Amino acid sequence: MKMITKAVLLTGVLALAACSNKSDFEGDDVVDLNSGAGLDANAGAGLDAGGANDPTSVAFFQQSVGDRVLFEVDQSTLTGQGRLILDGQTRWLITNSDYTAIIEGHADEQGTREYNVALGERRANTVRDYLVSKGVPSSRLRVVSYGKERPIEICSAEGCYAKNRRAVTVLAAGLSG
Repeated sequence: MKMITKAVLLTGVLALAACSNKSDFEGDDVVDLNSGAGLDANAGAGLDAGGANDPTSVAFFQQSVGDRVLFEVDQSTLTGQGRLILDGQTRWLITNSDYTAIIEGHADEQGTREYNVALGERRANTVRDYLVSKGVPSSRLRVVSYGKERPIEICSAEGCYAKNRRAVTVLAAGLSG
């Protein structure tokens, strides 16, 4: 019994020690790494300097354009909504030619690992082929499939499965070549 009490007390002490008052870290020598302040014009190239309101930023791409398209069960065919999102991605990628993209294909947890990796690859290739057909240079796009290995929702319900059946366009700056 004493061991359990000690373990509980130690856990509590560690939990309290991990908590800190934000004001302990504020002061003249603190640098806000997210502000972009102090960067010259070239140092900030490719960074999300303007946040979600900057139409050239990654945050704008993710939040306003949309970085993912969803698929139906066992399908790699684009939906109407998926094509609309990819049309926006096409415009953004053509306008922001300093960026390359990796298109990640994903699947839900149903089925074997091998099946889902192949399905994720078909989904990623469908997205890449659509973007290329609309004018994005294929040299700026790569595909990778994670199958069911990287779910964003974990549960055995259709609502979770639907969110995991996706292709995600992940941007990188300055990597074209």
